[in-house]
Amino acid sequence: MPAMGPGVPADVPPPVTAGASDAQRQARYNYLVGRLRARQITMEEAIELFGLMQVMLRASQQAVRVQPIPPPPRDATAPRPAERGPAAPAAADDLFLVGLLAMGAGAGLLAAMAQRLAAAAPPGAPPAKGASSRRDA
Repeated sequence: MPAMGPGVPADVPPPVTAGASDAQRQARYNYLVGRLRARQITMEEAIELFGLMQVMLRASQQAVRVQPIPPPPRDATAPRPAERGPAAPAAADDLFLVGLLAMGAGAGLLAAMAQRLAAAAPPGAPPAKGASSRRDA
C-alpha cells in the first residue's frame, strides 16, 4: 500500500482496509481511477485498484444471485405454456457474434485491398495479357 506521508495531498482518501465502508471504498476507487486516467498511478495503487474492482465485482455477482426475478403472477384460467427443454448454451450465441465480427473484419480488409489495388493501377492501362479474359484463345 502507498505510504501516506507529508507529500500526499489532503484530499487523497487513505488506503482501504478489509473492514472499510462502501463510501470509503467508493471514494478510494474514484481517486485511483482518476490517477489511472492521468497515468500517475503507482504499482501499489494499481494492485489496490485491482483488489477494489474484484471486491465490487463479487458484490455485484452475489447481489444478482440473491435477488432472483419473481415469476409473473399466473391467471388460473389461462392455459399453461408448453414445457420447454433446457435452453441452448450461451456459448453458441457468443460464437455467432464472434463469427459476425470476423466476417465484418474480413469484408473491410477485402474492400481496403480492392481499393488499394484500384488506386495502384494506372488509369486507362490495358489489362495484362491473360489476366482477366480468354479473348485470344
